[in-house]
Amino acid sequence: MHQRVLITGAGGTVGRALRDGLAGRYPTLHLSDREPIDDLGDGEESVVADAQDMAAVQRSMEGVDAVVHLGSLPVEYPWEDILPNNIAGTYNTYEAARLAGVGRILFASSNHAIGFYRRDLTLDHRTAPRPDTRYGLSKAFGEHLGSYYADKFGLRVLNIRIGSCNPPNKPLDVRHLSTWISHRDMAQLVRVGLDYPDLHYATVYGMSGNTRGWWDNTLAYTMGYAPEDNAEDFADEVAPEPDDPVANAFHGGVYTSDEWHGDLERTTAHDGT
Repeated sequence: MHQRVLITGAGGTVGRALRDGLAGRYPTLHLSDREPIDDLGDGEESVVADAQDMAAVQRSMEGVDAVVHLGSLPVEYPWEDILPNNIAGTYNTYEAARLAGVGRILFASSNHAIGFYRRDLTLDHRTAPRPDTRYGLSKAFGEHLGSYYADKFGLRVLNIRIGSCNPPNKPLDVRHLSTWISHRDMAQLVRVGLDYPDLHYATVYGMSGNTRGWWDNTLAYTMGYAPEDNAEDFADEVAPEPDDPVANAFHGGVYTSDEWHGDLERTTAHDGT
């Protein structure tokens, strides 16, 4: 069992869900964020660290067995913000973990790393990235960075392509009926990733057991993931699809149509060939 698990970006929505879902599972949850976390529970401790500050990240790794790396800008931003936070910060996290002898990293990737695939295509753990934004590009970078650290340095790495993990803990629109993951399913999937013994490098999807799910999550199920929730239970409550043909064509939704200057026909025909 991991004795001390570091959660970066622990002050965010997913971090809060993991604190609740991992409580009591591991002796110490080491919570890192840019601001102090004051509402600490039993078995929790807090450290202030900005992922751009390599020295601070190294200090946060002391005595850590495994890392859940959530710390990044969570949505689209200009490149000048994405580069230091999501790209350099993720590199600092991996390199600091290697230097500290940490054995395992779970990387919070995103469905926006594969956002420009058509919705009529079912994607699985073998699907290569096709990012829809600078944010999605940073998540694709993090996935490839993990591959490098797994193969080169022996870290055990799991990428979780998170779908829609919302503060209200329910799907908000029609797209979320395919992409939503509940807070307790998110915590369960992270527990699976932390505890699975034969991990080298793998990618799974952060999705509940959604009837309308777009992603084949067989690998996660093989590892022991058994989601308890289904977005379909909220189907009568969600907002309709937007009047946006680009957003409605691709997995990434409105992230694909933001700043759109492409050709819909040519983009939908691009399947890696």
